[in-house]
Amino acid sequence: MKKLLVCLLFLAGNLASVLAQNFEKDYKAIESRVIEWRREIHQNPELSNREFKTAEKIANHLTALGIEVQTGVAHTGVVGILKGKKPGKVIALRADIDALPVLERNDLPYKSTVKANFKGEEVPVMHACGHDTHTAILMGVAEILSNHTDKIKGTVKFIFQPAEEGPPEGEEGGALLMVKEGVLKNPDVDAIFGLHINSQTPTNVIRYKSGGTMAAAQKFVINVIGKQSHGARPWSGVDPILISAKIIDGLQTIISREAELTNEAAVITVGKITSGVRFNIIPESAEMIGTIRTLDYDMKALINKRMEEMVPTIAKAYGGEATIEIKDATDITYNDPDLVTQMIPSLNKVAGVNNVQTQKAVTGAEDFSYFQREIPGFFFFLGGMTPGNTESFPHHTPDFIIDDSGLLLGVKALTEMSIDFLNK
Repeated sequence: MKKLLVCLLFLAGNLASVLAQNFEKDYKAIESRVIEWRREIHQNPELSNREFKTAEKIANHLTALGIEVQTGVAHTGVVGILKGKKPGKVIALRADIDALPVLERNDLPYKSTVKANFKGEEVPVMHACGHDTHTAILMGVAEILSNHTDKIKGTVKFIFQPAEEGPPEGEEGGALLMVKEGVLKNPDVDAIFGLHINSQTPTNVIRYKSGGTMAAAQKFVINVIGKQSHGARPWSGVDPILISAKIIDGLQTIISREAELTNEAAVITVGKITSGVRFNIIPESAEMIGTIRTLDYDMKALINKRMEEMVPTIAKAYGGEATIEIKDATDITYNDPDLVTQMIPSLNKVAGVNNVQTQKAVTGAEDFSYFQREIPGFFFFLGGMTPGNTESFPHHTPDFIIDDSGLLLGVKALTEMSIDFLNK
C-alpha cells in the first residue's frame, strides 16, 4: 500500500510537469508575437472608455481563434469564452486595456505620439502603467489555450477590461460596471486571476501577497466655510485656510494615533487645496480634496467614522463650519488565501521556487478588487525590469519602461494556472 501511495504521488507530481512540457512549443512560438502585439498597442494607446481600436484588435484576434466573443461590455470591453472538451469549472482571466494622459519621454522606436481629448483638452497619451503588456499577454494565453481545448476541463473566460484607471467624469466604467453588467455570469465564474507588470521588479520574478494586497482607495472632499474679512483685520472674520490647516493636522493623528498600523498600513493624503483670490483678503471658503488608502475593512470603517466626526468638530472649534463627503474609488484587492495556496505550485512550476516571492502590501489601488468582491481571486505582480538595472522608473511617469523579455512568463503563468485550476 505504501509503495502504491508513493507511486500515485509521483504520477500526480509529474502530471503538471507533463502539461507544462506540452505547451513548450506554444510558448516558444508565441513570444515574438506577444511582444509585437504589445508594441503595436503601446504605440496606439487609448484613454479610459475610449479604447475602440484596442477593443477591435482584441475582438478580431479572439474571433480568429474560434473563441466566442462579446463586445461593447462596459462600453469598450471585450469578453471571450472558450469551452473545453470536458465539462468543469469556470476560470476568468483579466487584462486591463486603457492608457493614461502622460507624455512619453524615451527613444523607443514604438513610443507613443498619440494625442486625445481629456477633460476638454488635447493631451498626450501613453501606456504608462503597463496595460499594453497585460493585453498582449492575455491575447497570447487565449491563443495557446484555444489550441488545446482537449486539456481544458471546463471553461475559460477572457476579460479585457476598459477604464481601470477610472472612467471619465460623469460616466460609469471599469470592473465595477463589468460586474454590474454580469461579466461574471453566464457561465458563472468560480475564480479569477489577474497580473500586473512591475517596472521595479526584475524580469522572471513573480511577487504576491495573500490577503489584502492592494489598498482600497477613497476620494474625499472637504468644504470649509468661514467669514471673509480684510487680511489686515483677521479678528473680524473666520479664516477657512487656518481651519483647513488644523483639519489636515487633525486627520494625520487618525493615522499616527488611532489606526493599528501593525495590522495593516493606512494613508490619508490631502492632494489639493483651493481657496482665496488675493494676498490681502481672508476668503470665505476653502475646498480640500484627497485620498484614503486602507487594506483592512475594520480600519477603513474606523478612519471614515473618525474623519466624519473630526472635520466639522475642528471647524466649529475655530468658529467655522465644514462638511466632508467620502466616496469609494476601488475596494481592497484581496487575494483569497485558499486560492493562493492552491495556485502557488503553478507559479513555482513556471518561474522556479526562488523566483516566486512574497511581498508586503501596496498602498496603490486596483479595480480588480471589484471582481474579488464577488468571487475568489488571485492578483500577482510580474517582473518587467531588466535585471541589473541601476535605475527603474515608476508607473504613471513619462520615463516608465518595460523589458519585453518579461512578458512570456506572464503567458506561462496564466496558462498553467488556468489548466491546473480547472483540472483540480
